[in-house]
This record gives sequence, C-alpha cells and structure tokens, in this order.
Amino acid sequence: MSLTDLLIQFTRIFLPSLSFKCTHDKIRPDVEQSYCPDCGKLIRNEWYITRCSCCGVKMKAMVKNGQIVPQEHYCSNCGGENFSVEKVDKINFIDINFAALKKVEVEEEVIGSTIRCWQERTIELPKLPVLSR
Repeated sequence: MSLTDLLIQFTRIFLPSLSFKCTHDKIRPDVEQSYCPDCGKLIRNEWYITRCSCCGVKMKAMVKNGQIVPQEHYCSNCGGENFSVEKVDKINFIDINFAALKKVEVEEEVIGSTIRCWQERTIELPKLPVLSR
C-alpha cells in the first residue's frame, strides 16, 4: 500500500467532512465493467467518439466536466463547429486514437426478497443417490 493510499484512508476515517471523489484510476480500460479496488463501487467503461455534424469526420474526443467534447473547437476538414457524440459498444484499435473513455458508476439492484428453507427433523438419515457405472 502506498503512502498516498494510507493518507487517503487516514483522512476518510479521522476527517470525514473532507470528501474525496474516487477517479477509478486502477480500473483497466480493456474490461467492460469491474469493481474499483479503491472505493468498492461497480464501474462500467464507456467509450465515446465525436464526429463533425457537417462532414462526419472523426474528431479527437475528451471528457471535460463529465461531458464528451472534441479536443479542438473546429473541424480540421470543413471548419464546422457543431459535433455529435457517438457511443461505441466495443472499441477497436482504429478508433482508440479518437475515443474518450468515461468511467460510470453502476447502481446495483438491491434484492428485496428473501428465500427461506425449512427441513423437518426426522430420525432417518437422508439417503444419498447411488451412482452406477
């Protein structure tokens, strides 16, 4: 455990008024979803590509304040400033240079039902199935 991890845990325990937002840096980009080892939340990796609305050329994307925007303000092909954001299900090696990775916390479903099982007490021992060869 590194010194920074120890300091973060120390401040979470003794100074709970300070809130640290986890950046989920230890989640690998090649997995679809995984649990973050720092905060324990389920994180889903989402890939996005930006395209020029006028000519459809791919533009390099980035995440800025939680939103997907192109790195440059204008298209290098036609000079247009409007863009569209496209979500990619699976990233391939061609689009990796243009894509932006957004790590989203997944809300897990809480199971509200309980299953109960009773076994009646008997004097006889349960019979095990006999396997024949």
